[in-house]
Amino acid sequence: MNWLAILAIGAGVGFLGGMFGKGGSAIATPLLHLAGVPAIVALAAPLPATIPSTLAGTWAYWREELVDRRVLRWSIAIGVPATALGAFLTRWIGGGVLVHVTDVVIAGLGIRFLLAPHDHERSYDWPPAYRVRLATVAAVVGLVSGLLANSGGFLLVPLYLTVLRMPIKASFASSLAVAAVLAVPGTIVHAALGHIDWRVVIVFGAASVPLSYVGARVALRSNPARLERVYGGVLAGLGLGLLFV
Repeated sequence: MNWLAILAIGAGVGFLGGMFGKGGSAIATPLLHLAGVPAIVALAAPLPATIPSTLAGTWAYWREELVDRRVLRWSIAIGVPATALGAFLTRWIGGGVLVHVTDVVIAGLGIRFLLAPHDHERSYDWPPAYRVRLATVAAVVGLVSGLLANSGGFLLVPLYLTVLRMPIKASFASSLAVAAVLAVPGTIVHAALGHIDWRVVIVFGAASVPLSYVGARVALRSNPARLERVYGGVLAGLGLGLLFV
């Protein structure tokens, strides 16, 4: 394994995660695999580092009062058991398959945000149907995050934006807070299954944690419309690039 590459990946993923409201595991997985980390370890090892890095980014948003506490409570209550279930199912699914699934999902979400304009001044309320949509989002994200060994941020933000119609910075803020919690059950299950190399966790986390806070501060100072386009471009570029490596 290339330890300098792992450190650099941690720095880049931490910055992008803080800036775009995600833990970064989905991006880290294919990059770590390219750096010589075995597929299933590349899936699981970034997850423990996600917890402190997402908390660092969340703090920056929390100070600006952008975290929606109602969305946070519902997402955690439903997402945590769904995440544990998804992580358990990886016993029967190969790591290589999950790496390619991650690449495809990243590319698809990025293209969607590049092509679809959004109302950046949108407001959202809590009619009865909203709770149903939120519960569905939490369940789907929890299951997928456990299955793909990530904290769910790469799905939380686009679903918060499109399904719940949250403003982009509130989506980033709430996603980071939820991702910090969703990473816990996945970490426990994957550790029990022997998928985590703690050396990779330490090296990756040493760079990702401080850079996550820096990325969040950059996002807070950015124009929302431009931020969303950059978000889509980064996801699409990484996903499509890694699919053909």
